[in-house]
Amino acid sequence: MPEDEQLVKEVVAGSQAAMEVLTRKYYKQIFAYVYRKVGNRETAYDLTQEIFIKVFQRIQSYSNKGKFSSWLYTLAVNHCRDYWRSADYRQTSKQTELNETLVCEQNNVPYIFERKETREQVKLAINSLPDYQREVLILKYFHHMKIKEIADVTETNVSTVKSRLHQGLGKLAKLLKRGVEDEKQQSTPTFR
Repeated sequence: MPEDEQLVKEVVAGSQAAMEVLTRKYYKQIFAYVYRKVGNRETAYDLTQEIFIKVFQRIQSYSNKGKFSSWLYTLAVNHCRDYWRSADYRQTSKQTELNETLVCEQNNVPYIFERKETREQVKLAINSLPDYQREVLILKYFHHMKIKEIADVTETNVSTVKSRLHQGLGKLAKLLKRGVEDEKQQSTPTFR
């Protein structure tokens, strides 16, 4: 597969085929990021389509400084931020309620991102975090970005990313621990 920079040059020159190759290469990753951010499949499809339209419209602004994927994730992060501020989000969030109990079998928070049986509980817990913490956790643990790359994508500095990761993981651990305690209380019979 051609390198991203070569594909970008071809897209700028007017190649529809190069744009299709770039879209195919990154669509699943961007969709996964957006879906993890918004938690709704239909909304994620719509937002992902909008992101790739922006890519096509703004491809000339990519300056070959850094990886194309970082530039693309920056567009995705900013588009999701715009969505959170929009009236569409406020309307959707009123319709959606998460009613499931949080469960965690491990105290090692980064490890739980890899466990299939706790993914839904982790997703619920992550969705309850503030957006800025949720964003860095998703980029770090679901998209395997390095802290420097997350700082570039989110347009913050490295120490801010580290702080958000630390605080987010701490809150996540408390939420998941509380879910375990709630489950234990619900399953413990009371004798009178």
